[in-house]
Amino acid sequence: MNKPLTTPTPTPSSSLFARRTLIAALAATPLLPALAQFRVEVSGVGLTQLPIALVPFRGQDAAPQKISDIIQADLERSGQFRGVDASGQAIDDASRPDWSVWRQRTADSLVGGSITRLADGRFDVKFRLWDVVKGQELGFQNYTVPQGDLRLVAHRIADFVYEKLTGEKGIFSTRIAYVTKGGARYALWVADADGENAQAALASSEPIISPRWSADGQQLAYVSFESRKPVVYVHNVSSGQRRKVADFKGSNSAPAWSPDGGSLAVTLSRDGGSQLFTIPAAGGEPRRLTQSASIDTEPVYSADGGTIYFVSDRGGAPQIYKMGASGGNPARVTFSGSYNISPAISGDGRWLAYISRVGGAFKLQVMELATGNVASITDTSADESPSFAPNSKLIVYATHLQGREALMTTTLDGKIKARLAGQAGDIREPDWGPFRKQ
Repeated sequence: MNKPLTTPTPTPSSSLFARRTLIAALAATPLLPALAQFRVEVSGVGLTQLPIALVPFRGQDAAPQKISDIIQADLERSGQFRGVDASGQAIDDASRPDWSVWRQRTADSLVGGSITRLADGRFDVKFRLWDVVKGQELGFQNYTVPQGDLRLVAHRIADFVYEKLTGEKGIFSTRIAYVTKGGARYALWVADADGENAQAALASSEPIISPRWSADGQQLAYVSFESRKPVVYVHNVSSGQRRKVADFKGSNSAPAWSPDGGSLAVTLSRDGGSQLFTIPAAGGEPRRLTQSASIDTEPVYSADGGTIYFVSDRGGAPQIYKMGASGGNPARVTFSGSYNISPAISGDGRWLAYISRVGGAFKLQVMELATGNVASITDTSADESPSFAPNSKLIVYATHLQGREALMTTTLDGKIKARLAGQAGDIREPDWGPFRKQ
């Protein structure tokens, strides 16, 4: 896999400027929703995992979605939970657990519930969460939703359980964006955080790259080559309406939202070299941030909006730097390795994820910013496009696995990974969206 940083004008297949390299074409396959359906495979063992029993919800066998299975997959993918065998047990939201049974099965917590189809076609979903160790209830919730929202309800239940038992906000009801290529067609997808329930936001015969969520989760910025050159668009996810934000002479690429949603940092070559600019999210005249003879690209804001991290070859090879959001003198951040690209900053400001070339392989690295300590957390060799979950506990990234492109999630220590494997095609360029409003 070749990722040059020397080409003066970006192309769809070999551009760090335009970002998110399109590695390889998929088999010629029509763009169908099946491209975006995923199978979650969790692997690895964490140092500390909370044992939880998920009893099949009463009535779920007759329902379109297996609610308890979705909840369990979410929790296990987080790396914080280990499923406990619940076979042979029947319990729902109206039951009182036999604590001795669940203590014997070594469960610390227990979830039971029910799903009922109503006369109007909607579904009534109820559940309770219990602390088995203390023998007490921790919470009850009730949802009445149309069939299309059953998966979202399952994710929200998983969020509730996760937050009650860990004290951290869950991310299972969030969304991801990613790109597929089938034959000569490209598509931008929006899906649940587990990859299911995918909807095509855009389809094109020209490449689509670099999708980026706005902080409110309402818009996606991306780069499209439909004008036979890279142009930055902003796309309203709900309405489907979009607008050009950067269509200047030369290359317009690598969009990154400011946390307040008012502007985008972009890479433009309109003045002859690839440099960083900010531009109003509604469009307008860009303001230049960097003044160098080098290639400056791939900007990303810190969560507080005060710092921009970016990639530059000003030291002779691509490394990650940081500077104030209004520009200024950049400081180098990465020193381990001679080729480091694709920075992503965690929402809590503690971690930098990036891709490093190590002996010809491209590996996902995680740096603790306070100490500068770096860990390589994958055993694959073609990683790209890291993006943090909004609670800073997981990273989604693209890689090659068993001869195919795939999306993976990983815990920050690399102990627990989940493969989000396409059923009928390869996927790439993920970006994890923000928390969704209830």
